Amino acid sequence: MEKSFSESYKEAGVDVTAGYKSVELMKSYVQSTYTQGVIGDLGGFGGLFAPDITNMKKPILVSGTDGVGTKLKLAFLMNKHDTIGQDCVAMCVNDIVCCGAKPLFFLDYMSLWKNIPEMVATIVKGVTDGCKLAGCALVGGETAEMPGLYAENEYDLAGFSVGIVDQEKMINTKSIEIGDIVIGLQSSGVHSNGFSLVRKIFNVNEENLKEYKPELGKTLGEALIEPTKIYVKPVLKLLEEVKVKGISHITGGGFYENMPRMLNEKVAINIDKNSYEVPSIFKLIQKEGNIPLRDMYNTFNMGIGMAIIVSKEEKARALEILKEAGEIAYVIGEVVAGNKEIHINL
Repeated sequence: MEKSFSESYKEAGVDVTAGYKSVELMKSYVQSTYTQGVIGDLGGFGGLFAPDITNMKKPILVSGTDGVGTKLKLAFLMNKHDTIGQDCVAMCVNDIVCCGAKPLFFLDYMSLWKNIPEMVATIVKGVTDGCKLAGCALVGGETAEMPGLYAENEYDLAGFSVGIVDQEKMINTKSIEIGDIVIGLQSSGVHSNGFSLVRKIFNVNEENLKEYKPELGKTLGEALIEPTKIYVKPVLKLLEEVKVKGISHITGGGFYENMPRMLNEKVAINIDKNSYEVPSIFKLIQKEGNIPLRDMYNTFNMGIGMAIIVSKEEKARALEILKEAGEIAYVIGEVVAGNKEIHINL
């Protein structure tokens, strides 16, 4: 069969043959994510997946979609494209697991000024790294070459994931009671939120991202581009052994916007900000930007990427399970009477 090629389209800025090369370069990365439910291979019009619903009484599909945001600007300036895909996966699957669901599969969408196959494959490798950390399969995606829409050397990246949970095992926030405790899981850094403010504070450019920061033990760029941590496997392990009453992924909006999403109308949370050490990157952001402390907790994760509510009786077991799963976890607060408020001792 004659391969598709259009000289006229190429003259307009779109080289379809580059797309074929990108697929060939990324193929082994994508296949490395395949789990038991994957049907078929790359190249079809849809990604096929057969979920295992054995022993499920009422399977519920849970979906999530998100992008990476302006953190992409750092990838452009640093010419570093191998981790940004993990950020994209994390922003979706960390949301899905908040319902108690296991992510099944993921699809990515990349739109860019020009298809450079090696760069596209590198970005997709980051996506596949994230998928493997989450235990889900990359079953498809789209790479759209859009000359004239994006600046040279720039692109956008977004993703979509679907998970599954038996209805009776979904997180039931109605069970949260006064006296329950809040466990915080350590973040890997700024993750993928607040970068419009970060870029403004540091006036980020190619040169200052290379600047070594003694308080960080690395360059500013290395600290900021650290990929978002994926919490799926440790949380799923916890769900197997402990009654988890609420889970919150701390993303854009920080503590104040995200934690209320896991509460019912009869309770609030008191957070003790002294219960853990806030990472140096957030201290530097606050200092350099002269940012009020409340704004910091209303914008960034402040070192806590995920918050989990369990009963006091199950606190010790929960902390033990999370430690065994490789997580650094802290008791950061407790549930009190209220109406979905978050109180922090600023």
